[in-house]
Amino acid sequence: MGTGTSIGRVRGLGAAKEGTHHWWRQRLTAGLNIALMGWLLLFLARLPGYDLATLRMYLSSVWVAVPLALLIANVFYHFRLGLQVVIEDYQHNETRVVLMVLLNVYVVVLGAVAIFSILRLALTGTLR
Repeated sequence: MGTGTSIGRVRGLGAAKEGTHHWWRQRLTAGLNIALMGWLLLFLARLPGYDLATLRMYLSSVWVAVPLALLIANVFYHFRLGLQVVIEDYQHNETRVVLMVLLNVYVVVLGAVAIFSILRLALTGTLR
């Protein structure tokens, strides 16, 4: 310990000045999730049938594929933001870094697979 004052010893250990930005991103993605999930529910409710041929025909439209890809990206980003807060709040040792790396890898890989599946279905009409 130094010989300085108490405030001098803890200076620099305060807020990282990122909390407000993170909070706003969570709220923005939550609002977008509500809007995009509303679109998805309306889209599903207006389908004439739920057989595979009908779904393939509608999902091959750019007006369906783009909002669906945006929904996937937004949901995974919101998921990452929420779990980042949980990891930062409750994990206080070196495993926090490992968990954050695993979280980022998980979100990127699953998001990429989901978006790739949507694009493949939209461009080719098949998932095989």
